[in-house]
Amino acid sequence: MGSPVKRRTGVCLNGKAGRIVPQPVPTDRIGTSATRLVPPILRVDLKEKPNGKDERVAKIARKASVGRKLDPRILIFDVDGVLVDVRETYWRSGLQTVQKLTGKRPTWEEFYEWKRKAGNNDDWTLVSRWATALGVPTTYEQARLAFQPFYWGHDGQPGNVAKEKLLITPKLIERWAARRELNLFTGRTRQEFSYTFDKWPAARSFRTVITMDDARKKPDPEGLRIILAGRDPKTALYVGDNVDDALAAKAARIPFMAILSKKDMDYRQRARRFRQLGALGLLERARDLDGWLA
Repeated sequence: MGSPVKRRTGVCLNGKAGRIVPQPVPTDRIGTSATRLVPPILRVDLKEKPNGKDERVAKIARKASVGRKLDPRILIFDVDGVLVDVRETYWRSGLQTVQKLTGKRPTWEEFYEWKRKAGNNDDWTLVSRWATALGVPTTYEQARLAFQPFYWGHDGQPGNVAKEKLLITPKLIERWAARRELNLFTGRTRQEFSYTFDKWPAARSFRTVITMDDARKKPDPEGLRIILAGRDPKTALYVGDNVDDALAAKAARIPFMAILSKKDMDYRQRARRFRQLGALGLLERARDLDGWLA
């Protein structure tokens, strides 16, 4: 989602807002030296390749990865579509907002087509662009204001936010955190993030949380760079579900894995785009990452 950007603030460990201060990770949570944390496939995908060869290089890297285990020191997760199911919350609110603004009934197929476009990880941007394309010029702020009643509720009626579902267990998050540093880079605002995560036991396992109020919007990689705080991007792995996540990871030179269900109606288009952008793999769900980790 989106809001006016308040720069360089974030959350560390205890969920309190403030200046981000990089904190050392205990050596017993790392388990091996940084030089061995990331297998060669990750380094291959990070290099820029001229003349439009990204997809060929990505194919070579994926082939080389067969049978390998990944052992990143730093795990960074997107939130929506990765840790939280938002189809009936953000996405449903987006469809309802476009219908309200234009008087037309949009379809899920059309929604996925718009969601695939770069820059549309932010649902308010998506609504603004979509409604404008349908003949109703809509600013970002107009889209935001029209969206809010559907998402948060109005006149005493609950909004779609009440339908949010977490997709991963605290137990698995805590197991990953025992060996690795966990962080979040989300397109949510701080308010939206806090609504769901303040009451989730596993939230304390994330060292740093970057929301839209803390850094420039994806696909800008600023949030990822804040989390790295000067550390080697090859020791990290970013897990996301949107093309903007993949673009941000590529710009930050951080290895990327995509969450993409084979049940999604736009699976083939998104899978092809993720591969073009160098994704190491496609996961049906976030918990499947466990099978890739050493």
